[in-house]
Amino acid sequence: MRSSGLRLGAALIIAALAGCRTAPPPLPAAESWETRRPQLQSRDHFALSGRVAVAAGAEGFNASLRWTQDGARSQVTLEGPLGVGGAQITTAGEELSVITSRGQRLDSEAARAELTQRLGFDPPLASLRYWVLGVPDPALPATEALDPGQQRLTALTQAGWHVDYNTYTSASGQSLPARLTLQRDAVRVRVLVDDWQL
Repeated sequence: MRSSGLRLGAALIIAALAGCRTAPPPLPAAESWETRRPQLQSRDHFALSGRVAVAAGAEGFNASLRWTQDGARSQVTLEGPLGVGGAQITTAGEELSVITSRGQRLDSEAARAELTQRLGFDPPLASLRYWVLGVPDPALPATEALDPGQQRLTALTQAGWHVDYNTYTSASGQSLPARLTLQRDAVRVRVLVDDWQL
């Protein structure tokens, strides 16, 4: 009898101690947007892989996407239908080159014409390297819609494009877009990022 009373007393003490545990520490507050924006805009080395779906008027396609940013140089690889099986796009400033799935290399205006014909629109590559990171292109005026709690964009309008940030993911301690939708006139581009490397 005494033994069972001791066991009951011990169980009550353990339960009381468990109830006195301190709550886990709160998550650190998100850095202010004024701090995060320039940090992300200055990030010039990253890689992502994912998928893209494009609807341009009555035309459309899906493709896998790989993006590597190395300084001012962006290299974008699209693999999928595209009417030709894919393309590799390299841009740095005003320079642009496209290598088609047939191995044909096009530069400058010929490359831009090829992209416009294959994609159905002229892609905003110079700004897109910022948009995929969830920030506006610092070289152009923009209208931002911000989630004040998370200190990140929910939407952006810039250079005639409207970008909605649907989902974010955590990568190397950063909150980065996982799904975004770009729209301009009859063109809609959906980007789904499967993996970020910073």
